Amino acid sequence: MGFSVSGHAGAGPFGKDIVCAAVSSALMLTANTITDFLYAPADIKEKGNKIMLVLKDPDSAMAIAAKQIIASFHNHLTLLSEDYKGKIRITVRDMKGR
Repeated sequence: MGFSVSGHAGAGPFGKDIVCAAVSSALMLTANTITDFLYAPADIKEKGNKIMLVLKDPDSAMAIAAKQIIASFHNHLTLLSEDYKGKIRITVRDMKGR
């Protein structure tokens, strides 16, 4: 279980895109909460404009809490996508094959 975020929203000039800022802020809060407060082991990869977080032990007690935080992140992005139609695309898929 995990998530991947990539791209740019295109809702404004680089550095002034409120949609990109909202997604980036939510992403950082989610990743930092999972790794720095829950101490859930996770692989985090960043390459260009793509960031991916995958829980290493998805059945551990901390990973169960992390899954709830990831679900909250998904809900937040869903609300943003409704407010900024066409600027955020959410795709849910199996991450086993990464």
